[in-house]
Amino acid sequence: RAVAMSVSHSSRLNKLVREQYMRLPQDGRVQVTYVWIDGSGEGVRCKSRTLDREPKSIEDVPEWNFDGSSTAQAEGSNSDMFLVPVCMFRDPFCLDPNKLVLCEVLKYNRKPAETNLRHTCKKVMDLVKDSHPWFGMEQEYTLLGINGHPYGWPDNGFPGPQGPYYCGVGADKVYGRDIVESHYKACLYAGVKICGTNAEVMPSQWEFQVGPCEGIEMGDHLWMARFILHRVCEDFGVVATLDPKPMTGNWNGAGCHTNYSTEEMRREGGLKHIEAAIEKLSKRHDYHICVYDPRGGRDNSRRLTGHHETSNIFEFSAGVANRGASIRIPRQVGQDGCGYFEDRRPAANCDPYAVTEAIMRTTVLNETGVETKDYADH
Repeated sequence: RAVAMSVSHSSRLNKLVREQYMRLPQDGRVQVTYVWIDGSGEGVRCKSRTLDREPKSIEDVPEWNFDGSSTAQAEGSNSDMFLVPVCMFRDPFCLDPNKLVLCEVLKYNRKPAETNLRHTCKKVMDLVKDSHPWFGMEQEYTLLGINGHPYGWPDNGFPGPQGPYYCGVGADKVYGRDIVESHYKACLYAGVKICGTNAEVMPSQWEFQVGPCEGIEMGDHLWMARFILHRVCEDFGVVATLDPKPMTGNWNGAGCHTNYSTEEMRREGGLKHIEAAIEKLSKRHDYHICVYDPRGGRDNSRRLTGHHETSNIFEFSAGVANRGASIRIPRQVGQDGCGYFEDRRPAANCDPYAVTEAIMRTTVLNETGVETKDYADH
């Protein structure tokens, strides 16, 4: 009874009945689901339309619009917002030939909406394209029942202390693997560059990894992976939260560790370029903390305490194989003398466009201080 009460009502609808309709032919027409980031900078929204033929490229998907006053992105008196398609994926929910399309949001005057952080990220990535930046982001998240309590946790208590849950196996150690494996397969079908998954340190907490992706592709693929996660969870009747510290107390928080390299770092002798980049990051710690969660560092302050495998939010640190540092150089990279490094500061609810843009501004464009340069005229 306790488990049944923790899932949504809609998840209990008869899915076999739904399948009867999902198998009906479409007579050549295609359902396209437009996906965008809402005014919170964290939530995703979607709506669908019919096209007369299957789009073969993003250019075949027309612009659309939506009511921004209902997504905290506009006032009711001037509420129309533009949806500009930027990246297309196969639809794992309605299946081929249907599509999921990630969109940028523009205001009535065609300027980017406040939470459209892709717009400036794309400019920066175009500027630094010759350095061939690769990213891989590790998205941690926590499964909650519809009542907001971690899924599978006792109703009036806590599970045993952390220890047996990380990469765990067994009904008493992991909760919700069906969701995790369904999400993985859905991402593979969609064409999202998901590259792995594992159970995390806190029970009901999981992680998936996306990458390697080059440039703007990192943000595009992680945002679509998040949309697919929320959509899969909807089918199962539970909630995925990206809150960086969903449970107070002696429990791990949730991050979005970001692995990064340039072509120079990946070549023989690249370690010196890795160390040079880390030196630049060390002098711009406050700027990065401000953009590594949607609330200027306030969310991360609950997580980056110096405990539970985190660095202290007020201090910059780096080390080989050190999970308590701001920046970790993997042991293998230290041995090989080239490769990549991991920025462990981004919060689980960070915007990947903001994170990857900030890293490029600091390490390749050599920006300093807390102000950013406007490259609009370059």
